[in-house]
Amino acid sequence: MTKSDRITLYYSPQTRATGTRVLLEELGAPYDLHVLNMKAGEQRQPGYLAVNPLGKVPAIRHGEALVTEQVAIYIYLADLFPGAGLAPALDDPRRGPYLRWIAYYGASFEPALIDKFMNHPPAPVTQSPYSDYETMLGALEAQLSKGPYLLGDRITAADILWGVAFSWTITFGLVPKKDVFVRYAERITSRPAYQRINAADNEMAAQHAAAAGA
Repeated sequence: MTKSDRITLYYSPQTRATGTRVLLEELGAPYDLHVLNMKAGEQRQPGYLAVNPLGKVPAIRHGEALVTEQVAIYIYLADLFPGAGLAPALDDPRRGPYLRWIAYYGASFEPALIDKFMNHPPAPVTQSPYSDYETMLGALEAQLSKGPYLLGDRITAADILWGVAFSWTITFGLVPKKDVFVRYAERITSRPAYQRINAADNEMAAQHAAAAGA
């Protein structure tokens, strides 16, 4: 394994980057962390803004490829390591639904979540990217009710994305504690990869808080 084969993950604990690190662990991918202390504002410094002008994590570098945007990162990584079996192949009939539900996260779920969190008045359905919050979430509930994973019996990278997201959105009351959502999140957060990264995140976040307060 050469240095150029390794993934660099631009990272801060207890952020959206956590799910990407969990995915890397699930894939068995070789990676290094470029850690940013967001409590100290390191994500807004020129060095990182040259990587991602939005100052957001995650971002990854693989050789000459720089990838930002969480959805793009998940698709890229899962396709890069097909042996892990977390991405349906191009000729697999599950490929289309797999891409649908990954895209749904960025195109519908997150915009709806931010509007809800900020108490923004709902836009007219015809102008909203996600229709309305209840409809958006209802579509997810219907799909997950077929379970145990988004596409049936086999876990994919999409489940890592959604399972980690449901875990924190349920915790903060942004998604209701319906059994289907809670059980789904627990399927992901009970896996060894998530448990390892969650423990590491807790330790790193405490270190960052102490450093920023010093």
